[in-house]
Amino acid sequence: MLHFLAIGVALGLSAGMAPGPLLALVVAETLHHGVGAGIRVACAPFLTDLPIIAISLFALAQLTDLPQVLGLVSLAGGILLLYLGWQNLHTKETPLLPSPTPRPLMKGIAVNLFSPHPYLFWLGVGAPLTAKAIAHGLPAAIAFITGFYTMLVGSKMALATATGKSRAFLSGPAYRLTLRLLGLSLCLLAFLLLRDAYFALR
Repeated sequence: MLHFLAIGVALGLSAGMAPGPLLALVVAETLHHGVGAGIRVACAPFLTDLPIIAISLFALAQLTDLPQVLGLVSLAGGILLLYLGWQNLHTKETPLLPSPTPRPLMKGIAVNLFSPHPYLFWLGVGAPLTAKAIAHGLPAAIAFITGFYTMLVGSKMALATATGKSRAFLSGPAYRLTLRLLGLSLCLLAFLLLRDAYFALR
């Protein structure tokens, strides 16, 4: 169980800190409307991701008798994590989105629902890892998802707080160093998925 909790924490922290539409909105809302607005945007995945997880797990369950297809899913997930890791390793700063209007939570929900990132993650990475955790018992799956969402949302809340206190943080060396370390962890997790793909496809 601790193994899957650690994987969930690493993935959630990496996803939470990585530049993307939702993080950009968190930063923009914080700069325009204060830390509270940024935190409300950060909570959007709690309200949007459950159907995405359910659909991804259902789709994966239909493929359990097709190891080659599962291998292709693992291959796609590994490539996705490598790409995200490469982005983290080469990111210099976080782009800001203009955000002149209120209702930050609704904007966060809209951005997350219409962004491809959560769908790609859960279809290629999250669902296979959750299925593997379920094979070890329900507590392992709960630990993975809890670790992932605690760090995904928690890291965005922390960034909103840091942005509210110091606008220089997101272009400073501490943020870039954090992204590079997280990029390395994503690459390591990518190799685990690619290894699974190799054994499924050979």
